[in-house]
Amino acid sequence: MDKLSTLIDRGLSRRKFLAGAGASAGTIAALNLAGCGGTATMTSTPPTQTFTDADILNFALNLEYLEAQFYLYAATGSGLASYDITAGSASPYQVTGTVTKGEAAAVPGLTSAQQQILNEIAFEEQAHVRFLRSALGSAAIPMPNIDLSFFGPLAVAANITTAATGAGSFNPFSSFDYFLVGAFIFEDVGVTAYSGAAPLISPAGVAAGYLTAAAGIMAVEAYHAGYVRTSLTGRAIAAGSAAAYPYLGAANLVEDLRATLTVGDSGAPSTASSVETLLALPASLTSPSSIVAASASSAVGFARTVDQVLHIVYGSPTVGVKSGGFFPNGVNSIFATTTA
Repeated sequence: MDKLSTLIDRGLSRRKFLAGAGASAGTIAALNLAGCGGTATMTSTPPTQTFTDADILNFALNLEYLEAQFYLYAATGSGLASYDITAGSASPYQVTGTVTKGEAAAVPGLTSAQQQILNEIAFEEQAHVRFLRSALGSAAIPMPNIDLSFFGPLAVAANITTAATGAGSFNPFSSFDYFLVGAFIFEDVGVTAYSGAAPLISPAGVAAGYLTAAAGIMAVEAYHAGYVRTSLTGRAIAAGSAAAYPYLGAANLVEDLRATLTVGDSGAPSTASSVETLLALPASLTSPSSIVAASASSAVGFARTVDQVLHIVYGSPTVGVKSGGFFPNGVNSIFATTTA
């Protein structure tokens, strides 16, 4: 909350919803498979940093923990099993984290089709966690502390709601529409993070097939993102207009905020329109809509760096931040501090 208050005091109160997890979550998840042997040099951070493929995979695992917990709670009301979150014997991080649940619970009032798709996405995110842990073996890091209640204060900063907790607060577990906005926060970040992480795989990792595996995982995350984005726009169309379906507008605020949290090449915060296309409904049968997350000029998907993903999941545009947001004690990774 201190970091969030600082952001608001600096005049960014409208633009910090986040994004997810990541976020994405699968950010560097692009490197999933397991090459622990190769090394690479990260050129996107000021001091050059050397890391192994295992470091990349473990960064991805942090984000997959977050995404899996979110979807499992939404679909079933409970999170990952204890054996899915423990440390490998050789991991420097031996303490298993906890989940601050907030109002996390199975989303009520779902249709049979909605329940099935939530179950599928939750299963796939759980499978990503298990895949990375198996690939890393003894080097697998345990789950860090995760705070799912962070949705509330971020929604206040985004002007989506006026209450951080309790009545009137943003709770992605309260209804399917709120769930879609919560999922929107994470999925686009995961897809763009996979793209950004691919160049970090070492030559040995590429030869071992890790880039191919990354493309497969990115495809699954893109399927998830596509479902969320088309559900939001489809429900707005069914309501008659974007104005009649406020959740689409909330999703666009999310895009605006996560763009502001990340720093562009010029050193200044970027805007949503310069990073990704906002959701928009077609004005007629012959006019284009804007549903997918891609460059508005070329319709090509874009990439986010490790640092940009950290800014989003920590909920801060500040350099030198080591924790916050969905990771109150930081991620378990050598990539734990924002650098640009």
